[in-house]
Amino acid sequence: MDASEENNVKAVRRSKEEKKLLRKQIKASHTLLKHEGIHTTPQLTRSLVVANGGLGNSVSREELSAALKEMGEVESLLMPPHKPYAFVTYRCEESALKAYTHLNGQKLQCGESSVMLYLAYVNSVTYEEEASVPLPEGLVLLEDFVSPEEEALLLAAVDWSSTNEDVTAQKALKHRRVKHYGFEFRYDNNNVDKDKPLPAGIPAECLPVLERCLRNGQINVMPDQLTVNQYESGQGIPPHVDTHSAFEDTILSLSLGAKTVMEFRHPDGRVVAVVLPGRSLLVMKSESRYLWTHGITPRKFDMVPACEQQSPDHVTPEPGTRSNLTLSKRGTRTSFTFRKIRPEPCRCAFPSACDSQGAPSTLSPSTPSPPALPCCHADAARLEEEYVHRVYDAIASHFSSTRHSPWPRVCHFLSSLPPGSVLADVGCGNGKYLGVNPEMIAVGCDRSSALVQICAERGFHAFVSDALNVPLRTASCDACISIAVIHHFSTEERRLAAMRELVRLLKPGGHALIYVWAFEQEYNKQRSKYLKDHNKEHNGKENLTKNTSEDRREPHGKSAIQNSGHLEEGYEPVGKVTDGKLSVHTNRTAFNTQDLLVPWHLKEGKKPGEEESGDGVKRNKRKEKSKKVLTNQTRTDSNPGLSPGFDATMSPGLRLETDDATHSPGSKPSPSGTTQTSSSHLKSESESHLTAVFHRYYHVFHQGELEQLCSQVDGVKVQSSYHDQGNWCVILEKD
Repeated sequence: MDASEENNVKAVRRSKEEKKLLRKQIKASHTLLKHEGIHTTPQLTRSLVVANGGLGNSVSREELSAALKEMGEVESLLMPPHKPYAFVTYRCEESALKAYTHLNGQKLQCGESSVMLYLAYVNSVTYEEEASVPLPEGLVLLEDFVSPEEEALLLAAVDWSSTNEDVTAQKALKHRRVKHYGFEFRYDNNNVDKDKPLPAGIPAECLPVLERCLRNGQINVMPDQLTVNQYESGQGIPPHVDTHSAFEDTILSLSLGAKTVMEFRHPDGRVVAVVLPGRSLLVMKSESRYLWTHGITPRKFDMVPACEQQSPDHVTPEPGTRSNLTLSKRGTRTSFTFRKIRPEPCRCAFPSACDSQGAPSTLSPSTPSPPALPCCHADAARLEEEYVHRVYDAIASHFSSTRHSPWPRVCHFLSSLPPGSVLADVGCGNGKYLGVNPEMIAVGCDRSSALVQICAERGFHAFVSDALNVPLRTASCDACISIAVIHHFSTEERRLAAMRELVRLLKPGGHALIYVWAFEQEYNKQRSKYLKDHNKEHNGKENLTKNTSEDRREPHGKSAIQNSGHLEEGYEPVGKVTDGKLSVHTNRTAFNTQDLLVPWHLKEGKKPGEEESGDGVKRNKRKEKSKKVLTNQTRTDSNPGLSPGFDATMSPGLRLETDDATHSPGSKPSPSGTTQTSSSHLKSESESHLTAVFHRYYHVFHQGELEQLCSQVDGVKVQSSYHDQGNWCVILEKD
């Protein structure tokens, strides 16, 4: 081959590569328009959208900015929170053209992974900044409160190698390790034993810091209790309030080591995120101490302001609502929390959250103890077997009757697949998505054999399988969907494994759609249907809910068995907690913790499609089968060997439409699985049946958590992410 022929071959090869790149660019532009409403233009402008170059793809501002600045002077770089794209504006069009030419289709190295960038011109960049929100009343953050030398002395004073638990009450908990000094916080009653001080008082190395706080007026009395918590990267703590009756007003929290972001939540839904740098002191008094919950979302990266300057008086409502955000990788953080034991009952001005003034703080002896959070793979598997697998097998017929309307955006995804595409629906339930697009080859699998049987009865191809090990060949599917499945796995490792299994099934270039239940049921100032239906349900059933043991309304939506207990010691959680225990969620209320049990009320109401006859209800075979299941459960309601997922306390005379699943004929499901129920379908106490209550385990996802999980999967990128009626959703593309 002579030189001219070789050049021709290279030209053809370049042409193919350019065509491929153009197709990728067009596809990225279509995705941005469809899911984000971003319009691109073929005309040269100074502004570009950088697909795959967003915080949601684990791309930091520093990494992206460095690549963009090589092309010319950057006027602005906007990285919306949790999104897989960014906007860049150059000083001149020549620099924008250079970036468009040289960065399109190029890989950007981001730590240990990389992303492929696709750029397109946009006519304008619009971004609505959220107004800054003041800190909660009584909250003060003091940066650089201790010197690096003092930090080293304090960290050295904590001997984690000690095994003498009687001295410092050292504990190795699931989400952290902890030591107590002065007094031990007891998990069995969420309080301290004030008559039994520990042999080890507050370490002497802490005294200079505390004396400084006394002189500066941060405290007016010397603390006598210290809790030291150590968090590794990826660990966190759910929202909680330190127990009123245990500790006095002011609480000091000293952060040592790596920075983190702590979220404060008001009962009315307001959220204030505070960046806690290393060596900073957080002072909580008054309302911020007694009423606002505080917690740390478990993740390995935080979204923080790119510049270190931060107003001491104002922070943004979310870490990701400012345009100058970047990613901060978490490291080991140690917190020193100083408190003063309260000798008398609390008489604060916040009785709704005060256990001394009637707000409950411990489980009632008559309330069945909820299961504990799993500490290992075996515990997780047992929890899911009892509170997911067995429950769905027991409620399959009733569950299927509530799952007859596919969600619109899932249908749009399925309808967009080319004819002949192979789809795997992992966790297919009753198969309602298997028939959406008749031009594709669809197969489903589910852990519940009862639901798979229903799929077969409806003429769909489905088989029994665990989502962690699907017996299909690698790279055999053009698309996969996982709708409301991954939130049933009880550890991050298992949720990640389920996601990797989905990606394994995909062909290169294939797509996966994933839906999980969102912690944020209110998003962009819009309440999900799950919350919207609360008032309607509460008002329409006021006289009925009073008799429901598992759905009893208490002040601020507390339920009979309350929030999970893997919290910092000395908390008064938003509900009743025992450490390491799961909570039972109060239906149609905002979530207060991520790991919880959601009630399902099994009943033999009329199923959709059934007709009334002159003699009453005409029952089909499935109805009779459902009746038999319910009858068997009611006969064994006192059996101590019954599945823990079943609540043996059954309330006669109730037909409550609850949580994310149940509805009567004529009601409509929402994408979060909730329903709108007509009051005409409620039965009176004398004419309704006994209601068996089961509990299903859920891990509800914080904003950005799903994208963060996706970023840990190799060979895949987040094409788009969005919030759909109380669910966080992503579309993944396999490289």
